[in-house]
Amino acid sequence: MAAVKACNILITGANRGLGLETVKQLSEDSCPKRHIFATCRDPDGPKSKELRELAKKHPSVISIIRLDADDPSSIEESAKKVGSLLGKNGLNLLVNNAAIVATGTAQTSSVEDMKNTFNTNVIGPLLITREYLPYLRTAAKASGTPGMSCNKAAVINISTLGGSLATMPSMYEQFPVLPYCVSKAALNMLSALTAEELKADEILCMALHPGWVKTELGGEKAPLEPKESVEGMLRVIGSLTEKQNGGFLDWNGETVPW
Repeated sequence: MAAVKACNILITGANRGLGLETVKQLSEDSCPKRHIFATCRDPDGPKSKELRELAKKHPSVISIIRLDADDPSSIEESAKKVGSLLGKNGLNLLVNNAAIVATGTAQTSSVEDMKNTFNTNVIGPLLITREYLPYLRTAAKASGTPGMSCNKAAVINISTLGGSLATMPSMYEQFPVLPYCVSKAALNMLSALTAEELKADEILCMALHPGWVKTELGGEKAPLEPKESVEGMLRVIGSLTEKQNGGFLDWNGETVPW
């Protein structure tokens, strides 16, 4: 397994599902000097109970930070808070994991569902990446090593096969989630263009498909357990280089067609 050696890591949507499992696996890793900024919309709410318990187990490793991907002021406040905790150290790895799903078709999707899904799944990651960019740049400069990796400075956007124009139409009847799919296709383009823009800073950016996973979003019929998906994603994340910059991979490291 390619280890994720990144010291300072921020994960959005960290209170449940894949986000929580990612925090769990990274906090149990024996990487010295690691600090995980686990962000979620409501740190004190009932849906964040497991995350709070995990942070109690690893108080020197996990900091819970309020961040609502649908609220620009919350994103800005979170960056100020994390910045004060990072001090002179930069942010090595940003995982844009927070997302919402809305069902519907071209004929039935409401304007509200389209707006809400786009705000959280596309504009959220855009603003989060922008606010945390100074810290990513600091980490990239401080590394003193050439090339790109997630141990140096990287943005991982958690995407889905549902955002693939080549793949999704044949699955559409089974999964009528148009707002979600359209937003994730937009996230894929955001990932590709951000990768191009941040290339000069040697900050890696790519889209990662976690598979169809048994989570609140994925449902009970999903074949993958969160543990298996996250183990695979961390293996992929740990092995990324500039060759995968701007790419779209799945949890096994296979290329997903755009």
